[in-house]
Amino acid sequence: MPEQAHEKRGPLSTTIRVVGQWLDSDFRRAEAPDPRSLPDKVNWERTLPFIFLHLGCLAVFWVGFSWVAAIAAVFLYLLRMFAITGFYHRYFSHRTYKTSRTMQFLFALVGNSSMQRGPLWWAATHRHHHKHSDKEVDAHSPVQHGFAWSHIGWLTSMKNFPTNYQTIPDLKKFPELVFINRFDQIVPLAYGLIMLGIGWAMEFFAPGLNVTMGQFFVWTFFVSTTVLLHGTLFINSLAHVWGRRRYETSDDSRNSFLLSFITLGEGWHNNHHRYPHSVRQGFRAWEIDFTYYGLKALSWLGLIWDLKAVPEKVKEEGRSHS
Repeated sequence: MPEQAHEKRGPLSTTIRVVGQWLDSDFRRAEAPDPRSLPDKVNWERTLPFIFLHLGCLAVFWVGFSWVAAIAAVFLYLLRMFAITGFYHRYFSHRTYKTSRTMQFLFALVGNSSMQRGPLWWAATHRHHHKHSDKEVDAHSPVQHGFAWSHIGWLTSMKNFPTNYQTIPDLKKFPELVFINRFDQIVPLAYGLIMLGIGWAMEFFAPGLNVTMGQFFVWTFFVSTTVLLHGTLFINSLAHVWGRRRYETSDDSRNSFLLSFITLGEGWHNNHHRYPHSVRQGFRAWEIDFTYYGLKALSWLGLIWDLKAVPEKVKEEGRSHS
C-alpha cells in the first residue's frame, strides 16, 4: 500500500518539482555555476516573455482607450520607474542611502512588478556594468556589442541570466530578497491578477467610468510595463551613444535631458558614472532629477536616511569641463 500511494503521488510531486524549477531563476545556476561558460547568444526561452509583453500591447486595438485606463497606466509607470531608479538602482546597486528592512522589501516588490527580474540580479548585473563599463565583458555596452544588443539583446542570452551572488554579499543575507529574486515571475503574475481584479471591479461596480476589465488590464499591464522596460533600457543603450559628456570618464556615458525626463532622472548618466555613490544624479539645480526629489521626500518622512551627496570637488571638476 505505501508503494502504491507513492506511485499515485509521484506524477503530482514530479509536476510540482518541474514547475518549481521552471519558476526558480537560480535552478540554471546549479546546472552551470560559471555564467561565462554559457553561450552569449539569443535564447528563445528567454525571448518569449518579451515577445509576449510586446504582442500584448497590440490588444489596445481591441479593447480601445479610456482616460481612466491611460491615467492608471501612467501612474503605474511612474511608481514602478521610481522603484527601479530609486531602489533597484540607487539603493540596491549603489547603496546611496539607508532604509529599513521593511521599506527595502516593499520597494523590491514594486520594482519586481516591472518584469525587470529580481533586485539582487539587477544589482549584481549593474555593479558588474560599473566595474567594466564599455569594456568587452560589459554585457550591455553599445560600444562593444552594438545598439540593438545593448538595448535588449543581452537580456535574451542565458549567459546573463544567473545572479552572481558573490558581488552582492550585503544583499544576499536577506532571505526575503533572495526568495523574490529566485522566483522573480511570481510578483509580475500577481501584479497582472491585481490589474485584472481592479478592472473587473470598475467594470462591474462603476460602469459610468466606461472601463472594461480587458481594457484596464492591457493598459496597466502590457502598455505600461513595455514602455517602462524600454525607458530603463535606453540608459544602457542610448545613454552611451547620444548626449553630452561633462566628465572624461573611462566609458562613453553621456548626459541627456530627454532621457532624464523619461526615466525620472537617470539620464544624467555621465554624471552618474563620474560619481555613482551619490543619491542625486542631476548634479546641478537645473538638471531635473525626479527620483532624487522623491527620495528626499521619503527622507523627510523618516523612511530613508543618510543620503550621500555629491562632493564639492566633483561639482567643481564638472564646472571646469563645461
